[in-house]
Amino acid sequence: MAIVVPVDTTDGRRHLRVASPATQEVTGDISVTSADDVRAAVARARAAQPAWAATSFAERAVIMRRAAEILRTDQARFIDVIRRDTGRSQFESLMMEVFPALDSLTYYAKHAAAILGDRRPGLHLLRTKKLLVTYRPLGVVGIITPWNGPFILGLNPTVQALMAGNAVLLKPSEVTPFAGALVGELLAEAGLPADVLQIVQGDGATGAALVDGGVDKISFTGSVATGRKVGEACGRNLIPCTLELGGKDAMIVCDDADLERAAGGAVFGAFFNAGQFCCGTERVYVHQGIAEDFIRRVVEKTRALRQGTDGEFDVGPMIWPRQLDTIERHMADAVARGATVRCGGRRNLEAGELCYEPTVLTDVTHDMLIMQDETFGPILPIVVVADDDEAIRLANDSRYGLSGTVWSKDKARAVAIAKRLDTGSVCVNDSSITYGACEAPFGGRKASGVGQVNGDTGLRGYCHAQPILVDRFGPKEEQVWYPYTADKERTLQKVIRWVWGTPLGRWMS
Repeated sequence: MAIVVPVDTTDGRRHLRVASPATQEVTGDISVTSADDVRAAVARARAAQPAWAATSFAERAVIMRRAAEILRTDQARFIDVIRRDTGRSQFESLMMEVFPALDSLTYYAKHAAAILGDRRPGLHLLRTKKLLVTYRPLGVVGIITPWNGPFILGLNPTVQALMAGNAVLLKPSEVTPFAGALVGELLAEAGLPADVLQIVQGDGATGAALVDGGVDKISFTGSVATGRKVGEACGRNLIPCTLELGGKDAMIVCDDADLERAAGGAVFGAFFNAGQFCCGTERVYVHQGIAEDFIRRVVEKTRALRQGTDGEFDVGPMIWPRQLDTIERHMADAVARGATVRCGGRRNLEAGELCYEPTVLTDVTHDMLIMQDETFGPILPIVVVADDDEAIRLANDSRYGLSGTVWSKDKARAVAIAKRLDTGSVCVNDSSITYGACEAPFGGRKASGVGQVNGDTGLRGYCHAQPILVDRFGPKEEQVWYPYTADKERTLQKVIRWVWGTPLGRWMS
């Protein structure tokens, strides 16, 4: 079943027809933004950006808070579009998309001024100067977002870029274009000036045109393969980028863990959004002394999950049908290599055409695809380990490094383990929720990405930190200016000997 198909038209433009993953009913058509259209949109954004940058943080915050109030009071309208695009449940749409969107809008409205305000750090050596660091917007930012969280993953970086004073071109995934377009509709309704935010619709060709369209930064969330192409293009264009790519997140369950909580966290972490979550739990390493009890609890909780596409349910369909091919390929490889299917393991056509049963695997090994590549589906493989060291070694045996979790009643032990994991972030005794903490910088290591979003780091990433050095006293000349003389050299040597050759000098420097 194809969710996105080309449509024959007579207007000379490419059009794509989109269907719901839940019902396979057509939800609408989009007109693909061409490369020429992208360049024109960038020009409009660049013309609109200076006036937006000239507004105060307080003025920008008014629009963000107004957007939050519109979203809060009219959330049903937004959830309806999100559900049509993704097929997920009412509650999951509220929890995954609307709740964090409200938080993002209000958090950056409240804190952007403090995070991006001018700083005056003291200078350790050049005491005759004053340093001012000011954060200037980059200009026009291109944001390319995926289909698994089409509203929040579009809105969150857009809010940050806008609060920093940039204009934005946002390209949603062609799989979920209408949920992505809600970002533009919401902020326009809240009073954002025309052309400060523009939505460009289309497929990979539109994304490529945006990367090469003359923007000043690209924020990309998506696959590793596409992320590499984006990074290469940004390098060629000498523009910065943040790349939030795939994950193969590991969960370590220590022998002193609260097994009921850990089992619940494993099930939620693996099957949230039908496993279509970059920080989803894709590997579990559990201590051998508790493994049998832990696996029993996980299987019981997994079997209790309700799968469907209508009414009240826990696990919905795959949003992108091609992901089913990956899931089934990984499952076939695992079973062929000796994995045991404890529950699930097949498509659930009774629940929906694109539904795959929540699945638990044991007897898995690291030579299986299910342990090497991102599955991005409702599969939970569990490995039994002897101790913490083996768990850490296996958790780090991956080309990915986005996030991970550690479960132990001894929080100091858990934090010590977390510090040894080669991941961008770690959660202790909870599923991977770092992206939902506005204060926390979020990003991956290894093949999981470049740069960080969110928090002070992410917000400042939409700016150029410009240092301004100001002379304090205004002498007629500096000692190091021309002409160079023997006296000046002797004076400089005296300074070197005192600053770096005496205890007092070293302390002051």
